[in-house]
Amino acid sequence: MNLQESGEMYLETIYILSQRSGAVRSIDVSEYMNYSKPSVSRAIGLLKSGGYVNMNSGGYLTLTDAGLEVASKIYERHTVLTGYLMSLGVSEKTAAEDACRIEHDISDESFNAIKAQLSKK
Repeated sequence: MNLQESGEMYLETIYILSQRSGAVRSIDVSEYMNYSKPSVSRAIGLLKSGGYVNMNSGGYLTLTDAGLEVASKIYERHTVLTGYLMSLGVSEKTAAEDACRIEHDISDESFNAIKAQLSKK
């Protein structure tokens, strides 16, 4: 399954919520993303069929190894890019919003170059 930006956002959200509380349900994703329950349900269904998410009998979501790989990659990009933009003088809110857009499109080569440059500072 080739993930679209929205799928990456769902995986990142599940990752963030699981880091905070450990237990994540679809309603938590819905509230965090401010999306309707039916939209989240449909997306979770697609992520499950794509092998990125599991749901147990209690309705709790966990990331598969493939889902964790994507989610942690996107989350790292988000945090690094947000910090980088803030170091350039961009406000935290704008930096986070811009990083959210950039994180899905930036190549591995460019992202790794930014990380390497930041590690030199």
